[in-house]
Formats: sequence, structure tokens, C-alpha cells
Amino acid sequence: MNVPLQVLLVEDSEDDALLIVRALQRGDYAPQFERVDTARAMSAALERQPWDAIIADYSMPQFSAPAALTLMKERGIDLPFIIVSGSIGEDIAVASMKAGAHDYIMKDNLARLVVAIEREIREAQVRQARRFAEAQTRRQLERLSALRAIDLAISASLDLRVTLDILLAQVTTQLGIDAASVLLLNPHTQTLEGASARGFRSSGAARSAVRVGEGFAGRAVLERRTVAVPNLLPLDTAVTRMWLRDENFVAYYGTPLIAKGVVKGVLEVFHRTALEPDKDWLNFLEMLAGQAAIAIDNATLFESLQRSNAELALAYDTTLEGWSRALDLRDQETEGHTQRVTALTLRLAQIVGIGEPELLHIRRGALLHDIGKMGIPDSVLLKPAQLTPGEWEIMRRHPVYAYELLAPITYLRQAVEIPYNHHEKWDGSGYPRGLKGEQIPLAARIFAVVDVWDALRSDRPYRAAWREEKVREYIRAQAGLHFDPRIVQAFLDLLDQNEGAVIHP
Repeated sequence: MNVPLQVLLVEDSEDDALLIVRALQRGDYAPQFERVDTARAMSAALERQPWDAIIADYSMPQFSAPAALTLMKERGIDLPFIIVSGSIGEDIAVASMKAGAHDYIMKDNLARLVVAIEREIREAQVRQARRFAEAQTRRQLERLSALRAIDLAISASLDLRVTLDILLAQVTTQLGIDAASVLLLNPHTQTLEGASARGFRSSGAARSAVRVGEGFAGRAVLERRTVAVPNLLPLDTAVTRMWLRDENFVAYYGTPLIAKGVVKGVLEVFHRTALEPDKDWLNFLEMLAGQAAIAIDNATLFESLQRSNAELALAYDTTLEGWSRALDLRDQETEGHTQRVTALTLRLAQIVGIGEPELLHIRRGALLHDIGKMGIPDSVLLKPAQLTPGEWEIMRRHPVYAYELLAPITYLRQAVEIPYNHHEKWDGSGYPRGLKGEQIPLAARIFAVVDVWDALRSDRPYRAAWREEKVREYIRAQAGLHFDPRIVQAFLDLLDQNEGAVIHP
């Protein structure tokens, strides 16, 4: 059986070329050949078609085997290259082999040519298989690295735009395509909206919205499968006309982004020449789509959690404000007091260096500072005259009632310092526990100054509001007795800086 063989003969002699062809035919080959004898002719032949082997005469008037070998290597071609010569010395033959020739044969011993061709074609196939395996391994490693980079982006950032930018960079690089985009599904309008794009010449092509079921991306969502259009040229739709006109896209692939059984969007890839992807390429496209779906799902869950937390925090704060207003309404003589002291306490706390996380608990504690008065009978709390010693004993229990009410509530446990301790005094003469100095929590020390300031500046049934200067003098005199001296100084400085613009009753 004659084996087909495409042979490029680098030979200036027609007769010698025919001798080589006949030798191959005797070895059961059916050679198809082309004879060239210049570098230009050889280059053209290499461009024109693939070859199984190159057989070259060592020396010709316008060309040579070493020059032909160099030309082949410059083009990155790996073919059996066999030198045939009528008179070649051993040193030249060895040098040629070192330069990359696979064998050398004397023209008077062409019987050896068939054996050499068989051997070198077999070895070339082994080299080709090895290169293919190495390329496959390298590609798999690159793809694993790409997936790892995307994983790191997903875990390191909950900013979906950053993650999608990294994803699309890997998509275009690893799949070898010109452009890619991610469309996110709006479940309320059932439309796909552009979220991120890479490689587009115009923004319109990547950002246009698509309804589910319409267009290629809409079909990918509806059918929950990859939509492949290897050649857009025969299609005549408004979208394909725009892609061809503005972007010169020829090939399109769109795969749905599915996380936990729910379609999140579509990953689209585009190429400006025809694509003939293999199964590995398509599998990797779907793997990248899976990564994108995970990123979108994580970001959506995080956003939903943030929104729920914000709503819950707002509900908590609204409830606390409602409680504080209820207390103000019950104790009408202090109406508005809670809001004023809360605002001023927060300003003073910032001045003395308390950070944002603690300010949240201070705000809650200030709002609820008198929550314990819910346990005080109206006959005592609303008495229009001064209280008797016995009634004072009852009134002084409201910090304990506050602690008993708030401490079991987890999210208010850190806010209990003000309601429980704001009647303690720096010299230890306060209540309910008689704490002294820095035994008193800082939040309570801050609040105590503000609370007394507002109380003395407010009218009571048993006395009129004091003038501001009198209240200043009182607070200054109580530094080291009732109040922490450092807090008093910070408070008075705050009053001076605002020149009367601080919140007043």
C-alpha cells in the first residue's frame, strides 16, 4: 500500500529530484513533491501548504542545505530535515546534524532514504505529541491559575465591579477572544443589564439591555444553556448588524450564570474572526461562568445582608427613640431632654477621643438613660413638689431598674453603662453603687456633665431654669466632686468654642 507523503525537495537538479522521488516510491510511498532551489521559493512553498518532510541538497548555486535549515527554524517549523549530497565530508555532516538536520545521506546510497524518512517522521510525530501534551499542561496550569486569581478576587473583595473586571481579564486572556461582557439579570423587570465589559470599541454594544427570551443572551437565560454562534455574518438582525458595523464581531458565545439553581446573568464572549473551539475551550468557558455566578451570588448575598442589617439597626434605633419619647411624654417636665442630651453627649464623646463603634452604644445609652423610671410610680415621678427622703429612695432605684431591664438584651448590653451609672459621682457619693473616680465608666462620666447641664437649664415645677453662666459656674465648682475634672474642662471648652450655639433647652 502506497503511503501519501508531502515532500519539499530543496534541489537544483531535476534529475536528482526524480531519483529521490523514485527511491521513495520503491519504499511504498506515494510522494507529492515540489522542487525549490532558492530561499524565496522555499518560503513560498512553506507558506502554501504543510509538508511531511524536507529533503535538501547540501550545496546549490543559489541556495544550500544550511540556509534552508536556518529558514525552517526561523519559522518555528519542526519537520524531518534530511540532507542528500553527492560529496559531503564527515565533518560537514556532523556540523549539519548539530545545527539541526536529522540525517544525511549520500546520493549513491538512496536506499537508506526510506528508512531515514520512516524514522524521522515517527520521531517528529513523537515530538509533536510531546509538544501538544506540554501545551495542554501549560494551558491547564494557566487556566488553574486564572481560576485561582478569580477565587482570590471573590474572597478578597465584595465589590462586584472589581471582581468582574478581574474575571473578564482572565476570560479574554485564557480563551483568546477579543471582547467579553457580563449581563446581570434584573428579576423584577426580567431584563439583562450590562454590568461589566472588556475589549469593546464602543460602550453601546456592551451596555444595551436585553429582555429574557430575546436575543442570544435572552435565549441563554430562558434555555439555561450556552448559545453558540460561530459565524454572525449570515444573520441579519438589528443587534448583529450593530455588532458587525461597530465592533466587527464574527463569533459569539453566551453562557448563563447559574448559582444555586438561580440564573444570575449571562457571560458573553466575542471574537472578530471565526471561532472553532474545542470541548476543553467550551468547558473552560462554562467554568468561568460558574466563577462569575459565585461572585455575583456572594455580592448579592452581602448586599442583602447589609441592607437587612441596616434595616434592623434602623428598626432598633427607631424603637429606642420611641421609648425615649414615651418617657419624655410621661415625664412632661423633661420633654425634649433626651434628644438634647443625646446629641450633646455624642459631641463631647468625640472631643474626648471616643471612636465610632463606641459612639453607637453611647447614643443608645443616652437615649435610654431614664428607662429605669418606667419602674417609678407616677405619684413619685410626677410629684409637683420636692420629694421626701422616702420618695428619693424610690427614685434612686431607677438606675437599677434600667440595668435589670437592659442587661438581658444582647444588643443593648454595651449601652447599659449610662443608664446604670450616670448618677454616680467622682468623689464616690453617688448612687446606686457608690463608684468613685475612674471606677465610673467613661461614657457615664461624660453623660453626667451633659445631663446636669440640661437639667439645670430647664424649668421645673419646683424651680426656674438657671442662667447659663450660673450653670457654668456650678459645673466648674463640681469638678473633682460630682464630675470628672477632665470631662468638665472639655465640656466648658466646647461651650466656649460654640459661643452659645450648643444645644439648649
